[in-house]
Amino acid sequence: MGVDYYNVLKVNRNATDDDLKKSYRRLAMKWHPDKNPNNKKEAEAKFKQISEAYEAFNLAN
Repeated sequence: MGVDYYNVLKVNRNATDDDLKKSYRRLAMKWHPDKNPNNKKEAEAKFKQISEAYEAFNLAN
């Protein structure tokens, strides 16, 4: 089974575009590698996954 992008962005399946955008921004700020200099590898992986999820929703629209 593929990645559950709703879970990645921590939103429910009924989320609006605005909900997706808000969650993406919140998580992107939290996991941006520049904001996590002591844990850069994990932050890079999380940030990439968050960005991929948001992009997948944008491509679907």
